[in-house]
Amino acid sequence: MTETGSPRRNSSGLTRDIEILELLGGAEAEVSNGMGVVRIAQLTGRDKSVVSRTLATLADAGLLDRDENTLSYRLGHRLFALAAMTMESRMIGESRFRLRRIAQNARETAHLCVLRGGNVLTIASELSPHEFRTTGWEGITTAAWRTPSGRVLLSDWDDEALAQWYQEHGQDQPIVGPIPPRGAGFSVLQSPPGDKAVVTDLASLRAELARIRSTGYALLDEELELGVVGASAPVRDFSGRIVAALNVSAPKMRIGDRLPSLARFVAQNAQDLSRDLGYRA
Repeated sequence: MTETGSPRRNSSGLTRDIEILELLGGAEAEVSNGMGVVRIAQLTGRDKSVVSRTLATLADAGLLDRDENTLSYRLGHRLFALAAMTMESRMIGESRFRLRRIAQNARETAHLCVLRGGNVLTIASELSPHEFRTTGWEGITTAAWRTPSGRVLLSDWDDEALAQWYQEHGQDQPIVGPIPPRGAGFSVLQSPPGDKAVVTDLASLRAELARIRSTGYALLDEELELGVVGASAPVRDFSGRIVAALNVSAPKMRIGDRLPSLARFVAQNAQDLSRDLGYRA
């Protein structure tokens, strides 16, 4: 009952809409690439004309897509966009503890990053307690191929998708958004020194992604910023898809030969965050 004492309006209609959305997200719809009005009416036990009107309404709202050739319906772009926004918001909330844990235990700056087309966007950061530390990158986008986080985010792509992505973004400039503050004096390199360049073409990118899949993390050694090293590890959602990367960056002079052990620590926290998001290996 509402505060006025009347039953909630349209709750039964919303329940029926959700039932249809769940059907179209199920195995049968996935195998057949959608469902038609008749089949949905059969499964829900509802009148075809009512189902047809409901489907049309959901399609108008962008929650469903309709194939003009087969006249079947499937989950729509807006529904996936809403799901992605919800997941990202949840990731930020769930990641705060992990970022603080990394920053406090490693005493270095930690980031949570996601992929935006050809770029990596830092959506959350926890700064190192050291006065001399690397820059906070929140809200700044960088070319994915130049960063360990970007490579981690690409590491579950198939060869065809990766080749298409690299053709479009393999020459992107390192900083796509506003230039970050110089912080402790570190500056972004327009191109990595020859002896530091891990990725120089599609073949070397594929080799690096294979290494990341094998070890579970990516390393950075002065490729993006002079004097800065880093490590990133994948964060997965409930389906096992890589949706984010946990990253730590630090002055090379302070890390020394501890980078691999730091990378393993980041990878463990990324696995913990993945479990928080519903992932089960």
